[in-house]
Amino acid sequence: MTTYETSNREEAIKYKFTLRECLVGDRAFYRRAAMIVAPMIIQNTLSNVVGLLDNVMVGQVGTLPMSAVAIVNQLLFIFYLCIWGSLAGAGIFSTQFFGKGDMDGVRYSIRFKLMDAVVICAIAVTFLFLAKENLISLYISSGTADADRAATLAYATSYLDIMLVGLIPFSLTQVYASAMRESGKTTLPMIAGMTAMLVNFVFNALLIFGLFGLPKMGVMGAATATVISRFTELFIVMTGAHRKNSRYPFFKGVFRSLYVPFNLVRTILVKSLPLLCNEFLWSLAQATLLQAYSVRGIAVIAAMNISGTVSQIFNEVFLSIGNSTGIIVGQELGADKLVSARRTAWRMASLCVASTFVMGTLLAIAAPIIPQIYNTEPEIRQLATRFIWVVAICMPINSYANVSYFTLRSGGKTAVTFVFDSCFAWVITVPAAYILSRFTNLPVLSIFMMVSALELLKCTIGFLLVRSGVWVRNIVKHA
Repeated sequence: MTTYETSNREEAIKYKFTLRECLVGDRAFYRRAAMIVAPMIIQNTLSNVVGLLDNVMVGQVGTLPMSAVAIVNQLLFIFYLCIWGSLAGAGIFSTQFFGKGDMDGVRYSIRFKLMDAVVICAIAVTFLFLAKENLISLYISSGTADADRAATLAYATSYLDIMLVGLIPFSLTQVYASAMRESGKTTLPMIAGMTAMLVNFVFNALLIFGLFGLPKMGVMGAATATVISRFTELFIVMTGAHRKNSRYPFFKGVFRSLYVPFNLVRTILVKSLPLLCNEFLWSLAQATLLQAYSVRGIAVIAAMNISGTVSQIFNEVFLSIGNSTGIIVGQELGADKLVSARRTAWRMASLCVASTFVMGTLLAIAAPIIPQIYNTEPEIRQLATRFIWVVAICMPINSYANVSYFTLRSGGKTAVTFVFDSCFAWVITVPAAYILSRFTNLPVLSIFMMVSALELLKCTIGFLLVRSGVWVRNIVKHA
């Protein structure tokens, strides 16, 4: 590290901001943020709305099929986060290379992502196929009737078998879409995602219920529709990336070879492995939390499935702002605008938390209404409503923890994010849920509230880490 680089970083860390600078940006800031955030919010919100409709359609088949799909999706969630986490390490470099104007560096990052995604996908598909019954059985409580247990297991295994095919196009799509978003151009991934959603919704309706003479496939129809939509999305992003006059010049000649400089491979791996481990362990922690709650009965899984699907629609605003923070701040770090990057991080955090007061209020209002459209028992709908209220109350806390994570990651501090995210989950939240669910007679709602409230501690840690400036680093300056 040169003397200039050291002094530049120290100046950025020591720079003091007024409260107004931290909380309020100028028009240029909001315009830039909107260009990146808005397409993400639109795509992801519509995706979650379609996911809600899909969930309702599966729910029309019955509570057991809905619970089976929820179990499988929780297992697949671990895979999704492993893919995102493994690509995120190279994505940190891709974002900073783009901010630096180094297109060859972006291409190297994309090649690394491709090889990474192929390896992880192959391992995941093999493991899930071989271990599916044992994994699914972990979520079916011992008090479940034998007939219900057998039916849930059958629904879940048939659904998973088909969904495994869709993991291949999903992985490749993430390679393309993540590189596009890291360049700040998020429109094509949005269009591809929205088209895939429409395809998924149409085929869900056709195949779940057997409309227009097509076979009535139930949960297998839902899985088939998802796989079709995944291939559709991949086709659109690949076509947009490789066409003439593409808005993404870094895709030109990107796969003429798979060459990546060894020093860059080594550097990316150092950053990627903590992120991959973090996403795997964090998602495994979320699966373990659901398993802890599930000991209170299969109805809890159904209620949490409804709650999670509904809440995700309203959470998407702060999640998209958090994700965009990593892109915007990362580009400024790559351009060596360290003071500006620090100021932008605080402004994005302020915007992120402010958004939750609006979205949290709307979620609380919708909580008693949306669960009523599910074809399930009244007590499950009532429990889902109460879960949603807890999520609405905790939304500001979760939003700040989320934006802190992406801020720390933007500067390549992946080891710090590992401790901040997955270590916190396994040291604090998972043991709390395990102890409360197995060694107390507290209602599951009370347990969920207590575990959710622990995020306040994580939020405080995130604030201290961001304020310290430990993440203010240009990691591609001499690359």
